[in-house]
This record gives sequence, C-alpha cells and structure tokens, in this order.
Amino acid sequence: MSNFGFNSSDEDPDKKKDQGGDGTPGGFGFGGEGFDPAALGQMLTQFGQMLSGMGAPGAGGASAGPVNYDLAKQLARQQIGNVSPIGAGKAEAVSEAAHLAELWLDGATTLPAGASKTAAWTPVDWLDNTIDTWKRLCDPVAEQISGMWTAGLPAEAQQMAGPMMGMLTQMGGMAFGSQLGQALGQLSKEVLTSTDIGIPLGPSGVSALLPESIAAFTEGLEQPEREVLVFLAAREAAHQRLYSHVPWLRQRVLATVEEYARGIRMDFSAIEEAAAGLDPASLTDPSKIEEILQQGAFEPQTTPEQKQALERLETLLALVEGWVETVVAEALGDRLPGAGALGETIRRRRASGGPAEQTFATLVGLELRPRKVREAGELWRRLSAAAGVDGRDGVWEHPDLLPVSADLDDPAGFIDGIVGGGTSSFDDPIAQLEATEAQERSEREAGENEDGENDGGTKDSGSAG
Repeated sequence: MSNFGFNSSDEDPDKKKDQGGDGTPGGFGFGGEGFDPAALGQMLTQFGQMLSGMGAPGAGGASAGPVNYDLAKQLARQQIGNVSPIGAGKAEAVSEAAHLAELWLDGATTLPAGASKTAAWTPVDWLDNTIDTWKRLCDPVAEQISGMWTAGLPAEAQQMAGPMMGMLTQMGGMAFGSQLGQALGQLSKEVLTSTDIGIPLGPSGVSALLPESIAAFTEGLEQPEREVLVFLAAREAAHQRLYSHVPWLRQRVLATVEEYARGIRMDFSAIEEAAAGLDPASLTDPSKIEEILQQGAFEPQTTPEQKQALERLETLLALVEGWVETVVAEALGDRLPGAGALGETIRRRRASGGPAEQTFATLVGLELRPRKVREAGELWRRLSAAAGVDGRDGVWEHPDLLPVSADLDDPAGFIDGIVGGGTSSFDDPIAQLEATEAQERSEREAGENEDGENDGGTKDSGSAG
C-alpha cells in the first residue's frame, strides 16, 4: 500500500546526501554544480503534458489548495457505490443505545455528556460529515510538500519555470486527492463510529454510529448485536465527553500534526527520476497517479523533528484511547455481560492494524502503537484506583498535567508523583501545577545558597519541600 507519500520508518541516511545544511534539497536533482536548463525544460514539458491529460473531464478538474478535495470526494463516492438510507428501526436502535450508554457513563466519569445529538450514518453521511476535519489534518502536510516544489529549485530554475510551477502544484493536489479519495472510500465502509480513529472527525456535539458497518462487525461475534451497539455507543459517547469538555484537546492534536508537517523533507532526485520515465498519454485516468505514488517518488524523509512530533501525537491519542477504554469498562463491566470480550476484540482490531489505524498512517504518517494504547489504559486504571475518578479525570484539566511517553512505561512513578500526599492536590489542577513550579524554584535557590555557604557540601535532600 502506498502511504500518501508518507513512511514513518527510519530513513536511509544516504538519501540526505543531496541536501544542503538547511535541509532544503539542492537543485531538484541537478546536483550541486548548477542545473541543466535543457533537462529542466524537458522535465517541465513532461509535467505539462501530464496535466493536460489530468485536466480532462472526469479527472477531477482544477482545485485550489494543496489537495484536490473535489477529486477526493468523487473517487470516494465511486468506491462507496450505492447505499440505502438508514431505516427508522435502525435509527431508533442507535438512539436508544446512545441514551442507555450515556446513563451508564454518568457514574464512571466526572465529565458530563458531550453530545447534544445522536445520528445513524451511512458511509456517504460519514464522508460528507468528516471531510472538513480531514482537510484540517491533511492540509498542513500537503501544503508543506506543495511549497517544496518551488523551494527545492535553485533561484535560476525558479525564474525559468514560471507558470509551470502552478501546474506542478496542481499535479501534486490531484495526486494527494486521488490517494485521499481511495483511502476515505475504503474507510467509510469499515468505520463503526465517528471517533473510530481516536479523534472527533464529525461535527461538534454529534454522536454518530454506522449501523450497517456495526452489523457486519457483529457477524462472527458471540454477543448479540444490541449489546455490541450499546458498547460502541458507549465508546462514542466517552470520546465525545472528553473532546467536548477538554477544550484544548482537539487543537493540541491538530497543532501536533502541523508540527509534523513542518519537519517534512523531500528527495527531489527520486521525483525527477520518476518523471523521466513517465508516459504522459497513460495519465488520463487519476488511478494512474496511484501507480506513481507506489513507486515511492513522493515519499518524504523522516526527520528528528518529525519523530518527536509523532511521538507526542501517538502518546496523546494513546491517552485518549486508554481513558475511553477505562471509562467504558467501568460503566459497562457489571451491566453488559460481553463488555470485557468486546473490549478485547477492539484491542485486537487495533493491534492487527485495523482500517482506521492504517488510514491514519496513510494520510498523516502516524502509526499508533497498540502497546502504548494498552499501557495508557493500564495507567488510567491504576490512577483511578489510587486517586479516584475525580483525580483521574482532573489530569485533563491542563495539558502539562498529562503523562508523557516515558510515563506510559512507568505508570507507578507517574501515579506516585501525582497522588503525593493525597488526592486533594487535584482539587485545583492549575494551582497544583503552579505550586510545583514554585517548589522547584525554591529548591534551586536553596541549592545555590547552600553551595555558596558550604563550598559544595552535601545538601539535606528533600529539605526544600
């Protein structure tokens, strides 16, 4: 499977050899000794011929921005095919399951209900209601790559290229749109709720389930479909509670995606090589663009900055998933006989690289690590036992209170640091954070004074508390 041009695996350091000190590729494959105008002209001519075919009717046409979303929606709808409207009976079953789930969740978390509306979606409904969020997720990455088409050329080459660069950007937008459409079309038929991917893709305040996908998911399971529906409704409702009442969370996820995008670097020599071997006449069908992507020519190189952003994003989404898993288990454990088995089924689905996880990796370059999700769940369960529901949910009051990746590997250390002298420290998380910072300053000042008075003598550890 091609990866929307993205691959989160470690890069080959040899591929960086043509990059300058600022990380900008030098010469678009023309090397450090200057560029060949004839070669550039030939390459741009090829791209112009390609775009002539791509702009034909049925190829999606032109679209402003780094991703051709018109083409993406067109291809996704083609893949979805004909769908039947949701019947009144299934819509009512979804509504009843959501209502019951909300009642049971009230006793498992301090966060109130986050959804003001419950909806039963078809795959087409999912596509129409999530495309705006996909734009916010994909645009930062695509914009960064789109800007490199020009940034990667030396000044003389940029001047020579002129309007052709706009056409090149259009080609990139169509390539991304094609990949996005194929991925969303497949995903729309397999997702179970609007938050299957871990973030709220749909409109704010809308809890949405896809009955036809849930029915297919239930086949082969030992649990009745109604119980599965209630379980999935509880997961959806828990996600909605978290994202609705933790106002910084959604923005933090999107901002981290942008951080990832800013670290993207391209191998322009590979792009030039791919362009040299293309037959423009074969590119009248957008599906041919998929073949270009599968060659890896548009595959960015992973940078240290990206790895750090990905780790933060993976950790944040793992914490969300782990919290949802914990809250749902507490809410349904004694009420729904098959809740434990269903929870394990969802975990295996994620561990096997389920459709949601694969698509997110394809579109944004992120691969969630099931091990971290499981460990995040264990951390929340242990914190709930140690600090109570109020203490556990109070962590979400401020982003600086959240566990980091290392804490998922050592939950005991994190919990000990949080509980301290008692759970009362979570009555005001912001005050707790400020008190911690003040204590650290006091310890530093005390240490400096003792170093001056005792000429480096041993300090009484912990005396500054």
